[in-house]
Amino acid sequence: MPTNVIVCLLFSHLVVAATAPNFVAQINSIPMLNGMNFKSWKEFVEIVLGCMDLDLSLREERPIATDENQNEAKIEKWDRSNRMCLMMIKISIPEVIRGSITESESAKKFLETIEHFFAKNDKVETSTTLSKLISMSYRGKGNIREYIMEMSHLASKLKALKLELPEDLIVHLVLISLPAHFGQFKVSYNTQKDKWSLNELISHCVHEEDRLKKDKIESAHHLATSSQFKRKRTAWNTSQNKKAKEQPKESTCFFC
Repeated sequence: MPTNVIVCLLFSHLVVAATAPNFVAQINSIPMLNGMNFKSWKEFVEIVLGCMDLDLSLREERPIATDENQNEAKIEKWDRSNRMCLMMIKISIPEVIRGSITESESAKKFLETIEHFFAKNDKVETSTTLSKLISMSYRGKGNIREYIMEMSHLASKLKALKLELPEDLIVHLVLISLPAHFGQFKVSYNTQKDKWSLNELISHCVHEEDRLKKDKIESAHHLATSSQFKRKRTAWNTSQNKKAKEQPKESTCFFC
């Protein structure tokens, strides 16, 4: 299921659930933080706190009390939001990780500290994503459009990690990863002067894959037809030979 669909379903689920005091269910919907899921973990935390209307301390600074306006109600609401945010953030962080992160009385600053703590993993994520992109290979099973879109998604992730790959390079990586039966298609691209955009490549690859599938079906049909014709011809020849053997031989008179 696509990520945007999952997020939409999660959002609608949380909106309905947030109308009831079902805080335990909301907390359980947040995944535990680990070394590889910080971005998705942060998104879940922000969605849950937003749907529960507890994200005030993450969006605004604490109100200041003045002689003219004590802002008691606003301060109390902000403090409650900050306290609940800290509790929900901490409960979704394993103790082994929480002990390495500097504590803070502000939920917003604590979340920023966690983000800085995991920033050093960007290099690891960049290396892993780039390695996956380079090693991808299309096996001819499935949908080539989805395959190229997956490679494009990996390139987008690298761009977010401050490693932007030129579109020409992505096009060449896609062509290199195609199987041998796309050989004529790749030669055709390499011998022409014009360069394709990624969208043009997707369109041409879809057309080429449909053509190859059609040729394969026609070839299989032709082979089956030829085999059937050979079997019928063999059967006919066998039948004729059998009839010839079964015919009685005429008697020959040697006196006439």
